[in-house]
Amino acid sequence: MRPWVQSEAVMRVAAPALVGIFVVIVWELVCRAAHVPIFLFPKPTDIAARFTEDGGTLLRALGITLRIAFQAFAAAIVIGTLIAFLFVQSRAIEMSLFPYAVLLQVTPIVAIAPLIIILVKNTQLALTVCATVVAIFPIISNTTLGLRSVDPGLVNLFRMNRAGRLQTLYRLRIPSALPYFFGGLRISSGLALIGAVVAEFVAGTGGRSAGLAYEILQSGFQLDIPRMFAALFLITLAGVILFGIMVALSKLALGEWHESEVGPET
Repeated sequence: MRPWVQSEAVMRVAAPALVGIFVVIVWELVCRAAHVPIFLFPKPTDIAARFTEDGGTLLRALGITLRIAFQAFAAAIVIGTLIAFLFVQSRAIEMSLFPYAVLLQVTPIVAIAPLIIILVKNTQLALTVCATVVAIFPIISNTTLGLRSVDPGLVNLFRMNRAGRLQTLYRLRIPSALPYFFGGLRISSGLALIGAVVAEFVAGTGGRSAGLAYEILQSGFQLDIPRMFAALFLITLAGVILFGIMVALSKLALGEWHESEVGPET
């Protein structure tokens, strides 16, 4: 491995880690110096202690939330990609239907989640539908843009060689759209998690099927602020890990041939 590659890889991990450690230390010192009450803004040590006590329950709730997020993310990928393939086949279809995709994006999920929960009797399925609505638009828009962003000269070359629509789609448009598609995945993965949490807030599901949103609500009602922060930390960490997985998948798929992932030559 080249030295600049090793150096960049180390910096990508070390620089954010050092900033995070610095922020946590300052947070702890300021809270101690100002004697901030634990029920207003807990110290990192208070949050860590509460997580040690109740980590099992929070991790179980995180698993339920992640299951909904993964289901929604998978549904968004499949449905969004199929819609993008449909859009690229005809400008008329795209112009007719794309505004409705935008409508889904700009409509607050908090406003339509109660309706979805009422119409869909299965609570877990309803939560998955809500999260899918939040996560699907980046897949549609990015993939459609990628499928459209093809060199016209290459399109003419395929036509000169009498390539059909499917051949052009498979051999030209899909490879050209992959960077856009993976960009959409990075955005959609986080939105799926956000959608799952928001849907759980609206549904207010409790018991054994309760996700992290319910744990946050309960902690707020009980003024158990360290526990609330611990749950928020888990959600944030899960979102960062999901984003990192999408970045790794992008590098795996594009790292050998696309300029967006290939480093500079030395």
